[in-house]
Amino acid sequence: MDRNTERYLRHKTHFERWPLNGHITRPIKNVIVIPCIREYPGLFKTLDDIANAHEAESSVVIVVINNRQNVSTEDLFENKETLEELQKWDHEKLNVCWVDASSVGNELPNQEGVGMARKIGLDWALKLLAERNQLQSPLVNLDGDTRVEKTYLKAINEFFENEKRWGAVIACAHQIHGPKQQRAATLCYEFSMRYYADYLAWANSPYGYHSIGSAMACTGYAYTAISGMNRRLAGEDFYFLQQLTKTGKVERLSGTTVYPSNRISRRTPFGTGQRIERFLINQQEEYELYAPEIFSVIKNWMNTVNSNPRLSSADLLKIANRIEPLLKDFLLDIDFEKKWSVFRSQNKKESGIIKQFHQWFDGLRTLRLVHYLRDNAWENKPMFEAIKTFIHQNDLIPVVDVSGRIEEDLHSQELLLQQLRSIYERRSQPKKQAKH
Repeated sequence: MDRNTERYLRHKTHFERWPLNGHITRPIKNVIVIPCIREYPGLFKTLDDIANAHEAESSVVIVVINNRQNVSTEDLFENKETLEELQKWDHEKLNVCWVDASSVGNELPNQEGVGMARKIGLDWALKLLAERNQLQSPLVNLDGDTRVEKTYLKAINEFFENEKRWGAVIACAHQIHGPKQQRAATLCYEFSMRYYADYLAWANSPYGYHSIGSAMACTGYAYTAISGMNRRLAGEDFYFLQQLTKTGKVERLSGTTVYPSNRISRRTPFGTGQRIERFLINQQEEYELYAPEIFSVIKNWMNTVNSNPRLSSADLLKIANRIEPLLKDFLLDIDFEKKWSVFRSQNKKESGIIKQFHQWFDGLRTLRLVHYLRDNAWENKPMFEAIKTFIHQNDLIPVVDVSGRIEEDLHSQELLLQQLRSIYERRSQPKKQAKH
């Protein structure tokens, strides 16, 4: 066990308060962590999926059944049923352990939520890997209402066999079922999620990936390097992946897909469930996306920095002004001149300057730039008009006519979404080496 991990396990965990239950009877290649609140009986469909996947015999699942003290009777009852059912689980099918953060006296503090639940499980997962000297093995995040394919574990194991791996996002596709409006809400949400993540990837941002809690993984070394999972009530996945990107490389894992639920949920202040509910109650205009011009500005800026790390801040600001005067204004507002001088003084190698820049110009600053350009130059565009531009910029043609009343045509939307998913898969494929 390396010193950083030993120090983390000693000082930043809560093992005594929330002990691990269950037995591990076989060698392990990965540990999957599932925070669980009111997931009965759906959780066991997810566990069956994992048990039926290839290479399940070398996996361990840690379920963190959790709630705060001020929760509904229904939440408590379902969590109690889940705990009772887990105690009957057939461990010959799959190694399943659990943490009781739900029963009286074991609850999460009222200010805690899904971030803390994930942290409890991931900390235990780290301990299991550290005890076996397997810190290069993956810690995998999943949710109790997410379904997985038979290829799920095999794809994860093969990806992390490469010792250079650090973090990964797994392909995801929301389940699209239920009443028409719920399906419409799900499609709208996934269009928005994919458009933003894939446009950032197109713009050469290292933060161009979706932030979905049930679709991310990292090595034990990476987990320790970022001081573990944050304890946010929501958005924990965004900040977790952002920290992984600042300390290593987050890549798109191909070969399998996870399928998050499209149910309505108020378990977190924002996220999939909340976005679907917002759509259904007509809280705001949902069929809008950031203007494509914004991502062109970001792409030009990313390419400029990546290609010219030896330029002075003054020269870079001149180029930024030529790209878009508002970009220069934004950079001045966030003190780019001073920061860039520090990056250059602290790094002899160009790669070090670029790395430090991207650690500073992170996913959150990128989003702030997007909002700045939206508020001062390019208003949001109609959703399908913006998607059409994005598809064209990927040298493709939309598979359906997006100029008509597509908002009312869910079948056409599903076909279009499949095309966007295929663009993700194309970006996830390893680049072929040129022949000499």
